[in-house]
Amino acid sequence: MNIHEYQAKKLLAGFGVPVPEGAVALSPGDVAGAVGATGGPLWVVKAQIHAGGRGKAGGVKLCKTAEDAKREATAMFGKTLVTPQTGPGGRVVKRVYVEKGSDIAHELYCALLVDRGSGRVAVIASTEGGVEIEKVAHDTPEKIVTVPIDPATGYQPFHGRKIAFALGLAPETAKQAQGFFGALYKAFVALDASQVEINPLIVTKQGQLVALDAKLNFDDNALYRHKDVVELRDEGEEDPKELEASRHELNYIKLDGSIGCMVNGAGLAMATMDIIKLNGGAPANFLDVGGGAQKDRVIAAFRIILSDPNVKGILVNIFGGIMRCDIIAEGIIAAAKEIGIEVPLVVRLAGTNVEKANELLAASGLSLIAANDLGDAARKVVAAVKGGR
Repeated sequence: MNIHEYQAKKLLAGFGVPVPEGAVALSPGDVAGAVGATGGPLWVVKAQIHAGGRGKAGGVKLCKTAEDAKREATAMFGKTLVTPQTGPGGRVVKRVYVEKGSDIAHELYCALLVDRGSGRVAVIASTEGGVEIEKVAHDTPEKIVTVPIDPATGYQPFHGRKIAFALGLAPETAKQAQGFFGALYKAFVALDASQVEINPLIVTKQGQLVALDAKLNFDDNALYRHKDVVELRDEGEEDPKELEASRHELNYIKLDGSIGCMVNGAGLAMATMDIIKLNGGAPANFLDVGGGAQKDRVIAAFRIILSDPNVKGILVNIFGGIMRCDIIAEGIIAAAKEIGIEVPLVVRLAGTNVEKANELLAASGLSLIAANDLGDAARKVVAAVKGGR
């Protein structure tokens, strides 16, 4: 789960992370109050969308008067921002953050995430702030330092000193770095975050470290422990299909292909997408119905898959362990009756109650293509989509 910049800054400030003064406007009518609550002499008006690259798309404006800030903030509402992270459709601005301008001496980069190589939370820092870290990693990887933190000891002052040295901070600023990165680590652990990114992390001309931007991602599996974080969710920033899937406890991610996939188990789902690509097709989605799906969840899965106009065929690939194949079969039959399945449907079932499932499908009269194994299923669905059935 993602949240907006202003929400992330408020959470981080609660752990002692220095952030600029600012206020959010949720509608054009809130703009005057937000500008008035934010001290000058500079105001920064920022569109709040769940995507990076806002500045290049016109979503960040520097204003030298309160009147300019009000005008820019009001004009930003309803604007569609297209960035590399939004896709060609862009995102409509529905919230605007007005922030006090900062006196910037240097821009740096830092992030905390789970380093799967070391199995630890790691701090990633770079002297190259304000730009895409992927570009830095590609062009000048020597400018990135990674500092893993042992969970047995947690964050220690020497971690902060190591990062400060790598960033070339002056002595007084380096002293602040120990507390700054300690506060970030505390927030990361306490909030069950999957990523904390500060880009840019600035050093002001007064030598102060300040989080000028902030991005927080959370581990969805831990959200039950953080009702206050769940309340920050902006459903308007999420893909409607993915949002609907989450309500039915389905793991769904939209992709750009034409073959809809319904699979049980994340690993099997990824293998299914891979073998579709291997046979010349392209998956339209990742969809894991889980191990304990019931008929209504299967129907919901079909409804979500078929709501994508790009879907020209569907592959159902189930290996029944906890998941019973007959439940999948009942869901397929019910979906065909309730919403209709007009595209080619390839079904490969194996495991628990597969004989009963095959009997149900055979008796249903549905027009479907049975497959013996995953390779056979992939070849058949690609051929059907390409008109070779």
